Amino acid sequence: MAEKKTEQNTTDPVLYGCEILLEKTTLQKVKDPAFPSDAKLIWYEVNGETHMDLCRGRNVKIFDMYYDKYGVGAVKKIDFGYGRTNPRVWGYKPKEAKKRK
Repeated sequence: MAEKKTEQNTTDPVLYGCEILLEKTTLQKVKDPAFPSDAKLIWYEVNGETHMDLCRGRNVKIFDMYYDKYGVGAVKKIDFGYGRTNPRVWGYKPKEAKKRK
């Protein structure tokens, strides 16, 4: 017997080369300049409600991810974020210094 697969609205951002920084957030939270400068704001609509995410990745890949996740007509707008941090150093954690004997 063949098993029926249930279709879920879950997609892995790693498969699309994207990284979701904030999900279903507010404009006040995304205006933090500590986010990377290549982060994008995505407005999308689900069940009549408009949501906003902060995501990193190429616009085409971001659109594909949200299209596959929420369906046709879900993505309303993709815009630049407010971050000012260089993307290469964002999230960098220096190594812990070893104690000398």
